[in-house]
Amino acid sequence: MLFTPMVCAAILARQAHWAELATLTAAFAALAAKDPMVVLARQWLVWKQPHPETRDAARWFAAWMTLLLVSGVVLIAAWPMRATLALGAGVGMLSALAILVNVKNRQRSTLFQIASALALTSSSLTTCLSATGAIAPWCWSLWLLLAMQATAGILVVHARLDARIALRGTAPGSEQFRRAAWMALAMMLCAAAAAVVLRRGWIALALLVAVTGYAYDLRRQRDAAALQMPLTAVGQRALALSSVFAGLLILGLW
Repeated sequence: MLFTPMVCAAILARQAHWAELATLTAAFAALAAKDPMVVLARQWLVWKQPHPETRDAARWFAAWMTLLLVSGVVLIAAWPMRATLALGAGVGMLSALAILVNVKNRQRSTLFQIASALALTSSSLTTCLSATGAIAPWCWSLWLLLAMQATAGILVVHARLDARIALRGTAPGSEQFRRAAWMALAMMLCAAAAAVVLRRGWIALALLVAVTGYAYDLRRQRDAAALQMPLTAVGQRALALSSVFAGLLILGLW
């Protein structure tokens, strides 16, 4: 969700700028700093006694924040100030939310995961900004489409987890995420119809491929044998579908 949008935006920008490297390192540092930040927050807010992992977490946090600071200085020189402040505030708020959610052990919250998907796919905006000096109109479309696909994928995975729980008989089956996933697919079908009207055939095809893949997954979730598939294999299939979707979007927005 973080790096695929960056690759898409870098290709669609049709030009390169040295600030894109700083965007990549800043994104990686911000993502990597989350885990040590959570450990430090738990030490400060939850744990009564010092934990041995806290010292290592402090070292890694300092290292990632140094890389983030250096990358940020480069981006401040390359980006317009308004964009820098807006995106910096967004990263700060998301980081604070991630720490709070993890400290409370609510990281499996669907709303939080969807909010994270919106934030992570916005890396396309930062890459476009670094490459061209502005956020091009096509990049807003790219972000919206990638966020729609990521949201649908999250809901399909949650539907699968509910189906696996129901299969074990440890809890009654829930249809909440299944219904939400079908609603997300319906929205993607509406977007595909709009793309057809606008004569954006590749984008319509990308949406239809994603809808078909997720609909097939939802149908297979009714099969007890299919639910036994390891989650690593499910993740690999989801990654393959996302890659095909991203490739078709590049063709559609070129």
